[in-house]
Amino acid sequence: MKTPVFHTTRRVEFADTDMAGIVHFANFFRFMEAAEVEFLRSRGVSVAMSWEGDRIGFPRVAASCDYLAPATFGDVMDVAVSIERLGTKSVTYGFEFTKDGQVIARGQVSSVCCRILDDHKMESMTIPASFRARIEAAN
Repeated sequence: MKTPVFHTTRRVEFADTDMAGIVHFANFFRFMEAAEVEFLRSRGVSVAMSWEGDRIGFPRVAASCDYLAPATFGDVMDVAVSIERLGTKSVTYGFEFTKDGQVIARGQVSSVCCRILDDHKMESMTIPASFRARIEAAN
């Protein structure tokens, strides 16, 4: 994972857990999305918004997560967000989940910048320079 550019926390709720009492694996994808949204919000942008006259969005094209240790109801996880790759049209975020200093999961999500057309179709587009500048900004 590259140097984190953003940190947030997530408390494990009872509904996040499975019959074994640990966070269900699929919920880490929700947690990554929430951390991404918080990161973007901290930069004054979003995954879906009007930008320079276009409606743009960042649909996911890939997501993965490796699980190293369990998290249980009531745990508070730190979620570090980094930009692993910033391409011309896409961005890949890295996520590292820690609990009490121990890494419990690592994940990645890749999204492509798209123009949202009137018929709800999308076409990929170059990430606008002004948007790129916001997400590259240092803390």
